[in-house]
Amino acid sequence: MRREPPSAAEQRVLHAKRVTGTCSARALVVVDQTRDGDVLTWGHQSAAQMQSCKVRGVKGRVGPTGKIGERGERGPAGKRGPTGDNGGEGPPGPPGRDGDKGDKGGRGPRGTAGICKCGSLVPKSAFSVGITSSYPTEKTPIKFNKVLFNEGGHYNPQTGKFICAYPGVYYFSYDITLANKHLAISLVQNGQYRIKTFDANTGNHDVASGSTVMFLNPEDEVWMEIFYSDQNGLFTDPSWADSLFSGFLLYADTNYFDTLAADYA
Repeated sequence: MRREPPSAAEQRVLHAKRVTGTCSARALVVVDQTRDGDVLTWGHQSAAQMQSCKVRGVKGRVGPTGKIGERGERGPAGKRGPTGDNGGEGPPGPPGRDGDKGDKGGRGPRGTAGICKCGSLVPKSAFSVGITSSYPTEKTPIKFNKVLFNEGGHYNPQTGKFICAYPGVYYFSYDITLANKHLAISLVQNGQYRIKTFDANTGNHDVASGSTVMFLNPEDEVWMEIFYSDQNGLFTDPSWADSLFSGFLLYADTNYFDTLAADYA
């Protein structure tokens, strides 16, 4: 015959017997019990039945951790995962080696014609100078200080020297009035006498002249000079007599002119 559910006192007795492991003829038997809820059955049991009654004891402590077992065999490869996002741009790599030389390109289109400026490329150098004092010092450049013409500014009246600016062929001449003394005068290039003129004093005014053509390189120097002592009869008078020294470029050196044209272009 079914009984009513155990009272609170009976439940305490049942809990005590579970703990001690004893059973009685009229005790309630625990079928299952959990922490969240107990499932109980109850009824009258005989003494023999109660002898076989077993009550679950209190759960013991967790035992120590066992030793790590041997490594198992490698498992099969897993399925390929999804493709990840692209990474950031890396730093530039080192320059590569030079490639092979390419084929020669085709001929380009014809360019437009240039403007001729040939006149501005022609080198110009010319001078003509006089002197304002008579009887210059011997064996030193005569300073012709009266400038009549000086294209390019290559003659220096302060030194009496013409300094070559363009390599080429030059023409030089002089017309010297003399009086009261003999005249021994020469045309000098870089310290070397190129031509000499001697004119003796006859008691009258006279003119000594000379001219020559020679090749000059840039920075070459040309001047007039009295080459003999006490033979400096050069004379001048602003009212009626002059002594002149002149020179000019006949034509420039061809190679120099070609180089000048290329640089100008």
